[in-house]
Amino acid sequence: MISGADDLSLPKATVQKITTEILQSSPGVAFAKDARDLLIDCCVEFIKLISSEANDIAEGEAKKTIATEHIDKALRELGFPEYVQEVLASAGEHKETLKGHVKRKNKGNPGGATDEELAAQQMALFAHATEKYNQGTAA
Repeated sequence: MISGADDLSLPKATVQKITTEILQSSPGVAFAKDARDLLIDCCVEFIKLISSEANDIAEGEAKKTIATEHIDKALRELGFPEYVQEVLASAGEHKETLKGHVKRKNKGNPGGATDEELAAQQMALFAHATEKYNQGTAA
């Protein structure tokens, strides 16, 4: 167990949403709060187990970053091969989602304007603010 990691958890609202979606197919069945909390604890322990094993595999390969293939191997080595296909499918979906996001070199410049255009916009804003200020003090 990781020391100092007792405060690790998953968002209760997220877990509640997932369990509610699953239980929709079973009307009249509810998920007790203490059962939800136990499920969260189990999920956290599972994540720690897989992460630790994947880390050992990555270190064994002299890698400093845990990659998808390390998770794949960890699941198989820990006796969870039935999860591998779904995990890899989810990883692929996530990768595709990331492709849709445009990487921006300058996060403070969402419009993609050049430095000269930004400087001109800034000067126009300063001029407008100065004019507005001067009108207020002249009255």
